[in-house]
Amino acid sequence: MSDMVDSGLEDLRELILGRKRDSTLSAEIVRGELVVTIPVAAAAEFAQFLQRDSNCQFTTLIDITAVDYPQREQRFEMVYHFLSMPLNQRIRVKAAVGEWEMVPSITGSHPSADWYEREVYDMYGVVFSGHPDLRRILTDYGFRGHPLRKDFPTTGYVEMRYDEGQKRVIYEPVKLSQEYRQFDFLSPWEGVEYMIPGDEKATK
Repeated sequence: MSDMVDSGLEDLRELILGRKRDSTLSAEIVRGELVVTIPVAAAAEFAQFLQRDSNCQFTTLIDITAVDYPQREQRFEMVYHFLSMPLNQRIRVKAAVGEWEMVPSITGSHPSADWYEREVYDMYGVVFSGHPDLRRILTDYGFRGHPLRKDFPTTGYVEMRYDEGQKRVIYEPVKLSQEYRQFDFLSPWEGVEYMIPGDEKATK
């Protein structure tokens, strides 16, 4: 059964490389899944191809998300998951995105991408061109920052509470009730680079 699946993925890989060579940076079978990397500018056109080509028929959008790699020149990586129910195949499409670069919306071919793209915008700050209603979806409209970025502080920037005197919810700068404490959890696989109190006795 696994050989049949691998054969089908290999055929799909060759088909995509043959028909979309100009907009395919790589196509690999990784852990039993076909992963295709494309330029971000080709996202909308590539999604439409996967949906409408009779040999693909990836008509179902499963998910859209992003990954933050602050150390990379192109900081974000868009990740799309599509399903072809007629062919019983899945595909993952990736595209690297610069911090100030816009991503073409795929809502034209996949209307269900609407909320997925809003979530990526809300959580990572990635902007989608051509989106019909790009606004926050999980945080408040006045929220500052994007919570899933690696540089977003764990405390956030503000905290909210209900003020009985003003009879409304108010926002205030974060005030920690106690200092953060650093805990070191020793692992049998990873040592520490500093001297733990008491270790100096072993060197005498």
